[in-house]
Amino acid sequence: MNILIISTFSCTFEEFKNDVTNLFLEEMCKEFVTDYEFVKVNDHKSHLLLNCTDLEKLGSEMESPFAKEWDKKNNCKDTVFEFKFIQLVVHPQRWKRARDLAKAG
Repeated sequence: MNILIISTFSCTFEEFKNDVTNLFLEEMCKEFVTDYEFVKVNDHKSHLLLNCTDLEKLGSEMESPFAKEWDKKNNCKDTVFEFKFIQLVVHPQRWKRARDLAKAG
């Protein structure tokens, strides 16, 4: 997953998840969103993890008249983050030392 969208909204989480899944992800974004997962924070907040292959198209769809009207109707505010994969190689003894220090307080 390379995108995180944190959303707040006035509808219920179930309504939000249903509409975003059926109207946005599986219709408007089906060509460039290859996987997604919702995390319910509370009844009016969600974290949506996406695997998106075209960020420009995602941005265009999020700014489309349909999406803007839906957002307005549901008082939806989105904060979007892009993740970049970073591969780290850490020696196992460093992890052990870090855990020991954390336990010591």
